[in-house]
Amino acid sequence: MDPRTNPYSPGAGNPPPELAGRNDLIEKATIALDRLRAGRSTRSMLFVGLRGVGKTVLLNHMAMQTEAQGFVVMFIEVPEKRSLPAVLIPPLRTALIKLDRIAASGVLAKRALKALGSFVGAMKVKYQDIEFGVDIGKEQGTADTGDLEHDLCELFVELGQAAKEKNTAVVLFVDELQYVKEDELASLITALHRCSQRQLPIALMGAGLPQLVGQAGRAKSYAERLFEFPEIGPLKEAEAKIALELPAEKLGVAYTKEALSEILLQTQAYPYFLQEWGKHNWQCAKSSPILQEDVIAATEVAVSDLDASFFRVRFDRLTPREKKYLRAMAELGAGPHRSGDIAQLLSKGVQAVAPTRSSLIAKGMIHSLSHGDNSFTVPLFDGYMKRVMPDWR
Repeated sequence: MDPRTNPYSPGAGNPPPELAGRNDLIEKATIALDRLRAGRSTRSMLFVGLRGVGKTVLLNHMAMQTEAQGFVVMFIEVPEKRSLPAVLIPPLRTALIKLDRIAASGVLAKRALKALGSFVGAMKVKYQDIEFGVDIGKEQGTADTGDLEHDLCELFVELGQAAKEKNTAVVLFVDELQYVKEDELASLITALHRCSQRQLPIALMGAGLPQLVGQAGRAKSYAERLFEFPEIGPLKEAEAKIALELPAEKLGVAYTKEALSEILLQTQAYPYFLQEWGKHNWQCAKSSPILQEDVIAATEVAVSDLDASFFRVRFDRLTPREKKYLRAMAELGAGPHRSGDIAQLLSKGVQAVAPTRSSLIAKGMIHSLSHGDNSFTVPLFDGYMKRVMPDWR
């Protein structure tokens, strides 16, 4: 069929043509933010899930929806090996300028901007990756000690007071939150807790890999009471079918039942893979309806594309020891797997491979929800490891 009309959109954070199966989460977040703006107690939310489940898509959708409703929105994607102050400062400045421009009278936004100037000056001494300069003056004695936890608390209080004065709320959307170092995450949690105690209208909507739950708990023991941790997984069968069928139906194209079953079998109903298979089904099919044989042909192309891009970019970041560890995991199947079983396959002791396991967790390649268990953070990655390293022993 015509590739120019192909409705599917695989990609990192690309919005799908139909955001299926997430309405309950969106409604829950909307209610929480409406309560925040109304001055009522609410909890921030940290969405957790594997790669390819649509966390970034969901976060982007909610950020656009929230901004359209008049909230002041900051959106941050945390890169690896960057400090929290370095990624926070630019969007904080933007948010404060937006607050200052809101028509309602008040002086607290200007005061908060000066507090940000103090924060930047203090943090530059400690964090060498801050490349941002501000020419907005400083608020002497506020957020300028150089202690991140103390200064971020003071800065967020200034921000929250400015938002309250302007009768609005500030929402911080943060993707890839698992890359924030635990001591810096502790500072962020403390600042949000302080704002919550003072009933200031600031909330965090974050997303990260499953290990984020444990990271937050280790950073601050009260994190489990400050946040909700909705888990995002693969779609239910009916939702996955909607994600595939509805975009095609709008263009007069249908799927056979057998074709849909084959796609669900191959993708395990993960949203990213549904888009990938949808794209290749469209290209392989000659006409409507899309048949099971079209899906079988598309599977070969889809797997090849994933191997060359989605899987490969993650594989190329690994050291030889890390690759071998993941290959041993793959030999055992999709997981989860006990550390001892992996070590045994590698003919090593558990302690000998522990540093490799730790580095893979830090890189976001595996996660451990219970002590000694290990699972891939990327669905279907076990199959890729078998294909890319057939002879590994």
